[in-house]
Amino acid sequence: MRKRPRVTGKARCSKSKMRSLRQDVCQSSMAARGFTLIELLIVVVVVAVLAAIAVPSYRYFILQSHRADAKTALATLQLAQEKYRGNNLTYATTLTALGLTAASPQGYYTIAIQSASSSGYAANATVAGQQTADTTCQKLAVTQAGFSTDSTKTSNPSDCWGL
Repeated sequence: MRKRPRVTGKARCSKSKMRSLRQDVCQSSMAARGFTLIELLIVVVVVAVLAAIAVPSYRYFILQSHRADAKTALATLQLAQEKYRGNNLTYATTLTALGLTAASPQGYYTIAIQSASSSGYAANATVAGQQTADTTCQKLAVTQAGFSTDSTKTSNPSDCWGL
């Protein structure tokens, strides 16, 4: 009986060895060699294409999620105005009278009171800081009647603000 040669992980299997050795041993030693340069380049190209698609989508999602900051700030302003009106005969004309600052809670919008009287008020939130990259939805307004949008600065208000 003839002895078969031992195959280690470093051994390469040629066609002649494939006949004399078990096929699974030769395949396992070939698989242990690693990746080729072409396989590695294909993976890099696929990752680059996915990143080129994902990064702009992620950026848009972040800008869209920051819009809640404007709605929160203006809702706080509404409550403060109604509380102020309950204690006075008119709505407040300044943010300091309401105890508020000009920046939204997270700083993505600037809040301003446009007008105020005994019968109503108008205030708005405009983009500031990092949010200035949001060119489609730049302004949200609020009055005593509720939220409204500036149609000249907004392409589609319901898409922008979810109102």
